[in-house]
Amino acid sequence: MSKTLQKEFSLTSPTLKENSPISSTQYLNDFGCTGANERPVLKWNGAPEATKSFAVTFYDKDAPTGSGFWHWVVYDIPAGTTELPADSLPEGTVEGNTDFGVPGYAGPCPPVGRKHNYTFTVHALDVDKLDAPENATAALAGFFIYQHTLAKATFTVTAGPRSE
Repeated sequence: MSKTLQKEFSLTSPTLKENSPISSTQYLNDFGCTGANERPVLKWNGAPEATKSFAVTFYDKDAPTGSGFWHWVVYDIPAGTTELPADSLPEGTVEGNTDFGVPGYAGPCPPVGRKHNYTFTVHALDVDKLDAPENATAALAGFFIYQHTLAKATFTVTAGPRSE
């Protein structure tokens, strides 16, 4: 009797090295940072067979807010997707509001003198479309994402410390 092994769900980036500093071009161009706000390429594989869509988040757990900081929330990514390029998103994909209060990707910009850890997470979801309200906060979108997560894979990078 043969047994089929499920591949491990994993997230990688040809743009970034895990647990390493991001490039200066990926920093935010605001709040004292002068980066190009370039989004990295993300790739994943090994999602569960029951996956109907994906969501991706980018989160700074070290932000001095008491609740971290959401830099990117994107969902309704079609099930057949295995990569997000730096400059486009698949048709039908929704970018939710970040903690800046607007949709879209916002690169890291840690406070002067501090190093922060930023985590990309891809969620394999059990629904084609999330029922999140339009203009939902990142936390509210996360509520809907976590309700429907079958599996998730993460990838962490660092930014900082930066000088004035």
